[in-house]
Amino acid sequence: MTPRRPTAHQLPLLLAPLVLALTTVFPAAAAAQGNPSVADELKALKDKVNELERKLESRGPGMTPDQQSEMNRIAVKTEAMEDSRDAAGMKMLKISGYMDPTFIWNKAQDRAGFQFLNRVDDDGYNYDNSYFGAAVIDFQKETESGTKWRLTLAPNRGVGSVFDGTSPVHEATVSIPLGSLQTRFIAGQMPDWSGYEYLQPTLNKLITHNLLFDFTLPTAYTGAGMEYSRSKWLSKLMIANVNTAKKSSGNKTPAFVYRVDYAKGEFQGFGFAGLHGKLANFKADEVDDTTGDLLFPNDSGKNTMAHLFEVDAYFMRGDVTWQGQLTYGTQKNAAITADPVTGALRDAQWIGASTLFAYKWMPRFETTARLDYIQNKKNGGGLLGYTSADDRNGIGPDAAGDPEKGANRMALTLGASYLWDLNTTFKAEYRMDRANLPVFTNVKDGSSSKSNHLLATSVLVSF
Repeated sequence: MTPRRPTAHQLPLLLAPLVLALTTVFPAAAAAQGNPSVADELKALKDKVNELERKLESRGPGMTPDQQSEMNRIAVKTEAMEDSRDAAGMKMLKISGYMDPTFIWNKAQDRAGFQFLNRVDDDGYNYDNSYFGAAVIDFQKETESGTKWRLTLAPNRGVGSVFDGTSPVHEATVSIPLGSLQTRFIAGQMPDWSGYEYLQPTLNKLITHNLLFDFTLPTAYTGAGMEYSRSKWLSKLMIANVNTAKKSSGNKTPAFVYRVDYAKGEFQGFGFAGLHGKLANFKADEVDDTTGDLLFPNDSGKNTMAHLFEVDAYFMRGDVTWQGQLTYGTQKNAAITADPVTGALRDAQWIGASTLFAYKWMPRFETTARLDYIQNKKNGGGLLGYTSADDRNGIGPDAAGDPEKGANRMALTLGASYLWDLNTTFKAEYRMDRANLPVFTNVKDGSSSKSNHLLATSVLVSF
């Protein structure tokens, strides 16, 4: 093997020890030049080193003249591309997105078909018509100073569509560092952060969401607050409007919302979230079906106090995933059934639990089971945003039974997913919803039952 020739920059480093050794051996000559022969030898050696450096430098850094020219051309072109990217604002810009065309069969609703980009306000938000069947694009930008900007668009299927009806904006937020990247000011519109289950299907193992996600948690926040990251802790808090981008006339009190997460280790952690403040009370705005007059004119338009709190935890290691959540909630004057004697509005109250277990039988194939429960019998029932009997979602009293007792709800969901490639996942699930009262109406014949069945499949493609 031919030894590699030292470069111009390496040669002085290779010869320096030799010069130092000669200087050490002849200290008197090096110091005072008292011995002419030694001084001459040192001078000759230095001249030789300089001559070798000049020869190597004249040859270039191991390249022919054509190669050196090509290298210079590439360097100039790269710098021009970087300048163009920076001028267009593309530096540190990330664009991602997903689509998940979904097929739903619902026995009680007597329907089967695809759901994709359908309007939420066509028939409301329901457990069989939530955030799946969407096409979403997400833009994230970070500046040199560490400020983060995010805009997520989800036409007809985002949180903006749920509380506004027409807005395609799912999230629009800024995050500004205050002194350090671990302390940030946050503001804008952001989806609710409660619970173990995420809104977007790219982070969920199943297609539908659990009962707590659908019926006990807020939709979104519009406001400002702080985010703190310290070691294993991440905390967020805001003063915000809940489920609305603008307060209505006569309502001036925002809500205080927060979330705290702790990552105990690589595989497990827990978190909790809460809301305390006044929210829209749809019960107070109910009208008489016959006359069209307000049933509660003295309470109409008034937001009422709500307190929500939940705690969740997870364990994910290897092929095993476990997640769980407990929740409690109450809202003043938002129960489904008014006082039978005085006719006054009464408080809604609920507690609930959800747990999920998943196992990967092979790297691409995973099965999942989820069990949910909500106790919601007080004052005829009533959940967050659900202040009247709902025979599609199974909320409220039995139409032919005691109006004072609301239905307690349960759901069992079994699912499977297959990772076709890094960007494509096929999902399928079976879901049984059940209540302790016959509160599911079969639209085909008008009968009522205590349970309903649903089948769903979807193809999720993300980038």
